[in-house]
Amino acid sequence: MERDIIKIDEDKCTGCGMCVPGCPEGALQIIDGKARLISDLFCDGLGACIGECPEGAIHIEKREAEPYDERKVMENIIKAGPNTVRAHLSHLKDHGETAHLKTAVDVLKEKKQIIPDGFGGKKPLQHGHAMGGCPGSRMIDFTGEDAPSSTGDISSQLKQWPVQMHLVSPVAPYFQHADVVLAADCTAYAVGDFHQRFMKGKALAIACPKLDEGMDIYLAKLTALIDEAEINTLTVVIMQVPCCGGLIHLAQKALSQSGRKIPVKKVVVGIKGDILTEEWL
Repeated sequence: MERDIIKIDEDKCTGCGMCVPGCPEGALQIIDGKARLISDLFCDGLGACIGECPEGAIHIEKREAEPYDERKVMENIIKAGPNTVRAHLSHLKDHGETAHLKTAVDVLKEKKQIIPDGFGGKKPLQHGHAMGGCPGSRMIDFTGEDAPSSTGDISSQLKQWPVQMHLVSPVAPYFQHADVVLAADCTAYAVGDFHQRFMKGKALAIACPKLDEGMDIYLAKLTALIDEAEINTLTVVIMQVPCCGGLIHLAQKALSQSGRKIPVKKVVVGIKGDILTEEWL
């Protein structure tokens, strides 16, 4: 059948991963460094992911495609956990997709899953994720694994306040001619010696490319740090999950818009705190 479905321009796609959590059906994945539509069956053609792409690489086209299958979508989404289920149901409700919404709720009933409030359920879904869905929010338990111990007090290397990107000012004195670390929120919790390894002698800003709003504000601030604060270097520390790549994209875009060129280092942290890659871009 011919229907509306998304199309990804591979030449424009940078593989930043920002579109992946923006798809309530779980139809997108980063494969070989590019966003891919994993199945026509999962794409409803409503284009919720379009606004998440900073490169304008996604648009809607009309072509021959397999019919959208809400039942298969729900079977896939249930594996991703309750929060993903709620997001999908809200997506259907917001777009007036009553037939698909009914099918989705029917699947939840058949699978004996909790149905959230607002969709016929008696209590809200509890937070949690099974082994599926967005890699950035997938539940993985490390309990029982030995971690190296340390003795004595460890001094903080934080030299400023505030640190959150919405709160910091590019004209603050601690940013002037400084080496700056832009860290994804989760990295400091993953890396055991984050202060000594990344923060010593540096100014800090933290952000989450998946959950924070106002990426245009972040872009303006990063550009100002380069041009006005005249920072020396920028180290961007991210987790290995796809959505974290948006922070690298943001730094590169700020660099391309600025009048100065500075060294930018990309550090990728594994979900168990190991440093996977460290390179100057």
